[in-house]
Amino acid sequence: MKIVILDGYSAQPGDLSWLGLENLGTLMVYDRTAPEQTVERAKDAEIVLTNKVVISKEVIAQLPLLKYVGVLATGYNVVDIEAARERGIVVTNVPAYSTESVAQMVFAHLLTVMNRTEHYALQNRHGRWSANPDFCYWDTELTELAGKTFGIVGLGNIGRRVAQIAIAFGMKVQALTSKSETELPDGVSKVDLDTLLATSDVLSLHCPLTDSTRHLVNKETLSKMKPSAVIINTGRGPLVDDGAVANALESGRLYAFCADVLTNEPPSMSNPLLMQPNAYITPHIAWATKEARVRLIQVATDNVRCFLNGNPQNVVSS
Repeated sequence: MKIVILDGYSAQPGDLSWLGLENLGTLMVYDRTAPEQTVERAKDAEIVLTNKVVISKEVIAQLPLLKYVGVLATGYNVVDIEAARERGIVVTNVPAYSTESVAQMVFAHLLTVMNRTEHYALQNRHGRWSANPDFCYWDTELTELAGKTFGIVGLGNIGRRVAQIAIAFGMKVQALTSKSETELPDGVSKVDLDTLLATSDVLSLHCPLTDSTRHLVNKETLSKMKPSAVIINTGRGPLVDDGAVANALESGRLYAFCADVLTNEPPSMSNPLLMQPNAYITPHIAWATKEARVRLIQVATDNVRCFLNGNPQNVVSS
């Protein structure tokens, strides 16, 4: 079968290999595909792999040979699942490949805020410590995590791993989750949204993006949080109202905001969060450690192999 990868560059910019897929069919890899190029590039393919290129109902209707769509990610909102189901097209994803990587990024952000390592490293490249009269100096607040309250929205694979790490730091962990008390990991307490907002020193978002969670962090919810709180978003950009968070930072109603995702990616230079000194923004790279990308490509390859063998795995629609 002909296999087409529509946007392979983010997962494999040259340091890994698509060899496993090359052994399964005739492979064509595109680094990036614009919306107007999708149909032309996929028209002869039975198997299409995509990360962010949208496979809409209209696209599916123009791909009569299409039998399989493999999403090179965990979230599969880029595919019109209902249209695929009507055509009998198998759609798969890659679950849980980035759990360790994303959890690590959560604490990279949090430790940046609490210890400001980048601030001091930059100063000392310019001689600040060398010119100091004492053996040490600090010009920012330095804060311990132990004893602080860590709030989590969503206890899926990543949320649970983040909870474990927070507990290891000596933090009190609480969660807003649909899971029952008996399903919670040891050391995690279940709370309602108002309690989570009012009592969390750190709030980390790990829930799906739905109509009910869109702009979960907004002007009203921010008003219920401690001014000393830190919000971390490694989930989905639209979980947060960017403007409301920027205003809270500017007015001192929120101490810091850390995000690996924004509402629009790449963001406009006019996004107000990019201008805030206490907003720490990374370019959607929490998933992108080499180890995680190796797992991603391996599972995506296994998904195709299982499909070809008549026993598809990680199916979200068929």
